[in-house]
Amino acid sequence: MELDHRTTGGLHAYPGPRGGPAAKPNVILQIGGLQTLSHCHFQQPGPRTAPDHSGRVVVEKPLHRSPPWEKAVVSKIRTMSVSEKCLMLESILCCLQQHCQLVQKVKVSDASIQEVLEPLNLDFSSPLEKSFLFHLYGVILRESADSDMVRKHLVQLLELSHQSSSDREGISLAIGITSSSHLEQVWGRLEYLGRTRFLRSAPLSPDSQCILEKEPNFLANLFRQKIILVIVELRFDTTTGYNTKSWHLWGHSVYAPPEVPGGSQADQLPSGHQALYQKSMQALDLLLQAFISENESMDEICFLLQHAEPWLKSSKSHERKRVVQSIFLLLKYVVDYVKLTEEAMPSGLGRQLGLLLLLWWDRDQLTQSHSHQCVYLFLQLLIQQKGSASEFMHLNKMKNFEAKANKDSELKFYSLVKTLDEHLTVAQHTQLVLTLLQGLCSHDSLNSHLASELLMTIMEDRSIKPEQVAEILQELFQELPCIVFTSILQTTMKAVTVLGTQHTQQTVEVMLSLCPPSERQVMPLWKALATNSRLARKVVTLLYTKLKLRPPRELIKVPVQAELVSLLVSPSPAPYPLQKSLTFGGPGEARVVWQRVSLDAESQGGASLRLAPDPPQGPRAVPVLLQALGTIYELLYIREYKATVRWAFAGILLGLLTQLHYLFELDVVEGMSDYQEEALEAKALSPCRTCLEALKGLFWTTNYWEVFAHVKLLRGWELFEHLETYTEGVTLLARAMAHYDCEVKAVLGQAVIFLKSPEERDNIVAILIITEFLSGQELTQYMSRRTIDSFLNLGLNNPNPLVRAMSLKGLCSSLMQPQKVVLLRNQLTGLLDSFLKPQPQDLLGLMEILGDVLHQLGAQGVGAVSVKMAQHLLPLFEAEQEGVRGGAIMLYGDVIYSGGKKFRQALKSHAFQALVPLLFHLADSCPEVVTKTKLTFLRCAILLKWEFRKELFSKLAWGHGPGAENDVFIYMVESNFSSYHQFLMQALVYLDSPNRCLKLTAMKFIGGILQDYFTDLCFYLKKGDVKTLKKYFEMLKQDPDSVSRKFYKHFSEDVTELSQYVMIF
Repeated sequence: MELDHRTTGGLHAYPGPRGGPAAKPNVILQIGGLQTLSHCHFQQPGPRTAPDHSGRVVVEKPLHRSPPWEKAVVSKIRTMSVSEKCLMLESILCCLQQHCQLVQKVKVSDASIQEVLEPLNLDFSSPLEKSFLFHLYGVILRESADSDMVRKHLVQLLELSHQSSSDREGISLAIGITSSSHLEQVWGRLEYLGRTRFLRSAPLSPDSQCILEKEPNFLANLFRQKIILVIVELRFDTTTGYNTKSWHLWGHSVYAPPEVPGGSQADQLPSGHQALYQKSMQALDLLLQAFISENESMDEICFLLQHAEPWLKSSKSHERKRVVQSIFLLLKYVVDYVKLTEEAMPSGLGRQLGLLLLLWWDRDQLTQSHSHQCVYLFLQLLIQQKGSASEFMHLNKMKNFEAKANKDSELKFYSLVKTLDEHLTVAQHTQLVLTLLQGLCSHDSLNSHLASELLMTIMEDRSIKPEQVAEILQELFQELPCIVFTSILQTTMKAVTVLGTQHTQQTVEVMLSLCPPSERQVMPLWKALATNSRLARKVVTLLYTKLKLRPPRELIKVPVQAELVSLLVSPSPAPYPLQKSLTFGGPGEARVVWQRVSLDAESQGGASLRLAPDPPQGPRAVPVLLQALGTIYELLYIREYKATVRWAFAGILLGLLTQLHYLFELDVVEGMSDYQEEALEAKALSPCRTCLEALKGLFWTTNYWEVFAHVKLLRGWELFEHLETYTEGVTLLARAMAHYDCEVKAVLGQAVIFLKSPEERDNIVAILIITEFLSGQELTQYMSRRTIDSFLNLGLNNPNPLVRAMSLKGLCSSLMQPQKVVLLRNQLTGLLDSFLKPQPQDLLGLMEILGDVLHQLGAQGVGAVSVKMAQHLLPLFEAEQEGVRGGAIMLYGDVIYSGGKKFRQALKSHAFQALVPLLFHLADSCPEVVTKTKLTFLRCAILLKWEFRKELFSKLAWGHGPGAENDVFIYMVESNFSSYHQFLMQALVYLDSPNRCLKLTAMKFIGGILQDYFTDLCFYLKKGDVKTLKKYFEMLKQDPDSVSRKFYKHFSEDVTELSQYVMIF
């Protein structure tokens, strides 16, 4: 009954203002006592009216008897000025506000009445009711000629409480009295308030809510449709929580019912149900318009559309179609009939635009059309707020362009994207992009493809601001694993490349903060940045530059070990707040500027970046530093960065070397010595170990594996595990780099810069590298002696004693003192005579001196003396003393590289003769001899340019057991085709060796040659060779060692057959 009473006459309306929606007179008249007022003053046939001299309408015959005091009051009021009347009205209103909250009629205190009536000189002996003040308020308004003042005080009157019947009656009385002279103003104000705020306080019936909550999955009852219409007419209290619940209930009632198969919903339904469906949709549209009329602002629009998002993202086509139609009608209503009250810019607008854009390629044509129009209506609202006619004309042109673009898939959305960029705030634009990123994960190929195209267009249009990068990359990082289609993923990665090109520094800093580098989820984003070679160079340069952001030790709390380790194995705190508005380069943040070095930077392995004067000097720099370190370590093993890392080799090398020294200064050494290469993936690496592994990986991944192998086989990498041996490690590494000509020019250029640095660790690393380069390379091809002399003299004034000593050593080198070359060569000739009859103790010292002389001569070489030295050293491989054997083998590796180009071939021939002895000494009983033999054996293989020398190193470094021995044997034999018989003849002499290890190794080798290369031996062995072979085999027959006799029996038939074949031919 309550519902029927409320809906009676609810749809009878008259045209509203500005051609807007119809206003409802019966709704306006439903405020308590206003019904009585309307019958008394508006609907009764009253007397004729005539205008007075002031133009006001006055009633010739009053509709009721006036109180006896009114006549005196009127005469007083007419003599008052406008300001005095206003003051009187405000006094009365203030008095009413103190009492209008009471439910029952109460009598106002005499003190209050006298205070109000004092200007009117009235004095009543009997107490007066509160209605007297309402009556007096109406009389003053009636007698006022100022229309503006009347409208103003009418609004204040209507804003009083309407909870009690006495209040409603008093307000009705005042309005009725006022309308006798100001009918137009009173009616206009009532109508306006009826459409906006005043009549919306009627609460929604709980019974109606209950009915809506139990809404079935179909539209089958006019009763529910009436509920929505009543709610619209009652204009209920639109609080945020209430609106939210209402949206859910009514949206579910209208959008969720399933569509009838085979056609549109409206066409397939019976006529009665069709009308019900249409009325329900219209009722919901009226409801949305009522919401907007309550709060005419962009905030309210965005709030309403926020609750439509579940249906906009629905997987059901009919739900999307219905909700987009409702949004379209709502926006059309706002554009046509509502003037927004303020230029509000809610960020949620960007998200709603994004959801509507994602429906532009919907499979339903009506949904497509409405989504297009909704976007342009939104833009029209934004343009209207700015009041720009030219922009409105541009928007109409853009609509025509996009209509064509929608038909041609090759046309992009450039005009739309540009318009959005111009009219959306940064926060709104960010929300738009985040919504498109979420659209990439759609399982609908059209939807995800549209999102990727829009995203790519936005990136290419340079619409992204620096302060947006953080939120965009964070959202992309979250959505990346959910992207379904490979083509969408590829387009997304292209967009990341474009973003990185435009905002390189911000992109790198955000990506460093996304996750620990060791987890590798962020690696696809780093790979995307590497698709552009120029961008990849900037990225890598920024990374190794961040290694220089090292706060002094005294600014870091001790202990820091646990904290630093956690930064590499768990998400680090972002180097700046990840908010909508970000500022880079502010206080405490790193600011990087580009600056070329004096040498050609690109030819030396990358540009050199220097820090601005105020990089972070506190603990805030440590997370960035460690994340950059971990990221560099991971990028070394990414194929896309291989060329870039090679280009930036020098900068990365010096950065890692000085970084390791810095970590030693912080005493962050845990996890260095107990590291096992075989368990590389077992656990996260500590900062120090990460730095060292990155240093090793730098040489391995850039194909400078010879340098890595040289240091590895000498156990030189272990020198970097302790601060006490750190300088020895740098020296050994620099010597290997000079020997194999590893990026000497680029590293030299960076070392010169580091030598001028105020940091002591930079000076130490630089001078150690430069000094070794002076001994191992002809540096004058890269810079003049005068330049070298100048920075070495600079080192003499360094406060560090090691830097001063090494600078002096560099100044005394043969490159800087050419006259020393002749003296050293002469001394070397005299030392060779000592090889004739050496004593053991003298021999060790002699070899040490010879090695030092060879190192000082460096690139100058020793000429013909090198061949003589090699000849003298080879017999010493079989010396009884372990030190002599090891020293001779080690020195031999230096000698074969010291002859220069003129004697290189002769030394290669001699190195070939040393292969078999070196191979056998890999099984030497002394571990130190084995270690030195591995290096010399590899150096011979490199000199002879074996095909499998890199694989050979792997077996020498990490191989164990018979399998590794067999692989080394194969690499050696297969790399020297047609030389099998020579190896056999060299190995025979070891069958008579007193060293049992060497003898057994020779047996294995000879057995392998006889088994695998028997046919080749038949062709290459000579008769004299066969006789020698049989001679050594017969010796084994009488050998007391059972292993030797067994070997003889096993291969005697092969030797006999081989002998017969060779003798015949």
